[in-house]
Amino acid sequence: MPFIESVANDPDLNHTIESLITAHRADWDNFETSWDFQDLPVLRDELKTDTLGATWANWDRYCRDNIARMKELEEKNNRLWIDAYGLQDELTPEVPEKEITLARADPRKDMAAFISYAIGCMFGRYSLEVSGLVLADAGATVEDYYRIVAEKANTVASGQGLVASGGEENLATGHQPLATKFHPDADNIIPVLDSEWFEDDIVARFREFLKVTFGEASLRENLQFIEESLGKDLRKYLVSDFYKDHLQTYKKRPIYWLFQSPKKSFQALIYLHRYDRDTVNLLLNDYLREFQNKLQNRRQHLYEILASESTSARDKTAATKEQAKIEKSLTELADWERDVILPLAQQRLEIDLDDGVKQNYPKFGPALAKIPGVS
Repeated sequence: MPFIESVANDPDLNHTIESLITAHRADWDNFETSWDFQDLPVLRDELKTDTLGATWANWDRYCRDNIARMKELEEKNNRLWIDAYGLQDELTPEVPEKEITLARADPRKDMAAFISYAIGCMFGRYSLEVSGLVLADAGATVEDYYRIVAEKANTVASGQGLVASGGEENLATGHQPLATKFHPDADNIIPVLDSEWFEDDIVARFREFLKVTFGEASLRENLQFIEESLGKDLRKYLVSDFYKDHLQTYKKRPIYWLFQSPKKSFQALIYLHRYDRDTVNLLLNDYLREFQNKLQNRRQHLYEILASESTSARDKTAATKEQAKIEKSLTELADWERDVILPLAQQRLEIDLDDGVKQNYPKFGPALAKIPGVS
């Protein structure tokens, strides 16, 4: 088939092609696996409203409009070439909507992405104050986070002829920018447990994130929308499903690593880029041992319930069942500490991010959740 240069150089055709490329690139950049990911669409001013449900409805309309526009552009492109080659009797310009590869709004998938972004903010990978990656270098610290956020905020403000919150003092000292709404986790360890055993566990931190992004007044409504979208309780999702989704999103090369005891009585996430030689030691002393102490205290309380004459038969049955579960957990965690976590903490392992997850992950053995083909 001959090449028709006059058609290829047609301004209308070139504009159409550029629009198609731009639309596809913008769509890809809406997801955190893109190198050029800047922020989450549902947190942008043009889509965000007072509630997450209404905001998601705006995102749904946005996606539908995008798909319709892409369909129109692709059919226009097809029509130009069909006309140029005189193929009107052989080809049709129509493109079935199902063949448009742009993102479609999906409540379960979108709320999982929202939670993933929130966890990124918890670890300082992202920030609600500035766009793009914040902490992405090996050994990054909270101090680095505040410095980078201040620098980015000042850069944006300077371009707009404004003075960024925090001013030069933040650039010089690395202190927290005054406008910071959501702070990253201080020690890079977030417990992921079946109940709120720690004040800064993952559910508590997520609720805080939701309050900051959509306000406290709509917290209950927003949590309900998330749970309905996920099809389960928030804590159950975070404990059982988040890491599976994370592994799928990052093709078994996770950026958040899950320390997990053999029977999952204890779990905690860390951010790979903030890992240092003392991370496992902190996990051991500030979380694993502390959790065991909390379990022992709870066990003692259950003993007292069982010993009380005023305890009903129903409550005694429940207490006995919980007590048995705690006993199993304490045995599991004592073994895991002795055989896995304590020796690992004493090693104070160093890792090189350039070696990649496949080389670094196995170094931690049974301390981390198993990943088929990696650990």
